[in-house]
Amino acid sequence: MAEEFAVRMVDITKTFGQVKANHKVYLELKKGEILSLLGENGSGKTTLMNMLSGIYFPDEGQIYIDGREVTIASPHDAYKLGIGMVHQHFKLVDVLTAAENIELGLPGGAVVDRKAVGRKVREICDRYGFSVDPDKKVYDMSVSEKQTLEIVKTLYRGANILILDEPTAVLTPQETEKLFAVMRNMRNDGKSIIIITHKLNEVLAISDRVTVLRKGEYIGDMDTAKADARALTDMMVGRTVTLNIQRDEPVQPQRRLEIRNLTVKDAEGVVRLDDVNLDVYAGEILGIAGISGCGQKELLEAIAGLQPTVSGSSVKYRPTGPDGPAEELVGQDPRSIAEKGVRLAFVPEDRLGMGLVASMTLVGNMMLKEYRSGKSPLVDRKHPHDMAQQIVQELEVVTPSIDTPVRKLSGGNVQKVLVGREIAMTPSVLMTAYAVRGLDINTSYTIYNLLNEQKRRGVAVIYVGEDLDVLLQLCDRIAVLCGGRLNGVLDGRTATKEEVGYHMTALQNDRKEAGA
Repeated sequence: MAEEFAVRMVDITKTFGQVKANHKVYLELKKGEILSLLGENGSGKTTLMNMLSGIYFPDEGQIYIDGREVTIASPHDAYKLGIGMVHQHFKLVDVLTAAENIELGLPGGAVVDRKAVGRKVREICDRYGFSVDPDKKVYDMSVSEKQTLEIVKTLYRGANILILDEPTAVLTPQETEKLFAVMRNMRNDGKSIIIITHKLNEVLAISDRVTVLRKGEYIGDMDTAKADARALTDMMVGRTVTLNIQRDEPVQPQRRLEIRNLTVKDAEGVVRLDDVNLDVYAGEILGIAGISGCGQKELLEAIAGLQPTVSGSSVKYRPTGPDGPAEELVGQDPRSIAEKGVRLAFVPEDRLGMGLVASMTLVGNMMLKEYRSGKSPLVDRKHPHDMAQQIVQELEVVTPSIDTPVRKLSGGNVQKVLVGREIAMTPSVLMTAYAVRGLDINTSYTIYNLLNEQKRRGVAVIYVGEDLDVLLQLCDRIAVLCGGRLNGVLDGRTATKEEVGYHMTALQNDRKEAGA
């Protein structure tokens, strides 16, 4: 009788110093199956998959591939066993073509037989429904094309077992549906697929089974046909979690920011944000939707004084409403903006490069913010200490202590510290870029509730997100960016996911949008 399981991982244990990332974890992946791997931040999902793909080596336990016990000591060992992992952050060389990236690192030297590579790539594409141009440079590709290339590269190298880490994180709904169609084709062809994701609606839509980890241990698995979002969440968290985003109607919203003719060029003179006109209101959550790289980063950084703008651009801050005095933010740096009394909080996309100092402790990062606001860290250490302690408790940050350097925390816990610190500064404008990226569903809903609480307090909240379901549930209005241009402002209560996705990919007639 043929072996039913492509992968069996038995009693897998992995320890990093005092931290037990995985403890006697059990996982089974059937042949021709799509398995979702779920768990909160720090539950050990990525560590487990890193052992299956050869990045880490288990301290204890056994791994069986097609019923045979194997040793996977490196990614090369994994590839020889037909295992390939597509990471959330792509491993591609921008200046090379698709064919050159596919061949990179394979035996055969530096000379690439482009015809042979192109022929095999086309065979893979025709078989599963991909679309890849072997001669296209990576820097000319969209995010979706890069991800497709990563999967094709893995299949080209003979993978029968694929691990996809957050595969839909930066895709539009239309691109996600295309990916799911390809995944089903691969499953039907006998491929075995593991996906790591936090999007429960996608888990229920694409997977055959779900395996749940909690605090580094195996909790159980369930057929997706018998599962629902609440049951899976309860398994992940260990208690009942409310999966509702409460969206109150804005109460007497007042215009807080007036953005006019905002244009940003990069160092090479390429326009990244093109003549954007938009109003932001106190007491509302304004969502920003768009494919990655369409100007979201430049928009928030220009408001925060971190991006130079083109002459004629304007961002006016009105602390008391549309008829009150206005402060021009364009041309000001963050310190000057703060000195004008503008209480602006910013959760940037780059957590450690821009948001926090990796080598400093949690307390140190709280002190840094207070120092910037004009308070001396030599005078008051108690408030930053209390703030750090409060954030750890309220957001359930997993850390040995508040004196632990931030660089030693997991990505999800770093994000909790950053979001908690910015909200604790009692801002009048709160801007967040991918505030829940990498966070488990329990913490994500905690963040949504915090943003709603800020809205109720009269804060103008700008929320850049990639999950359209959340944008439609959380936001009062959704401004859509396409190619650096404002491509419509939609009502969050009446817009559909397909409508938002269409605006993300197809420019509408030229027009300036400043309101609804």
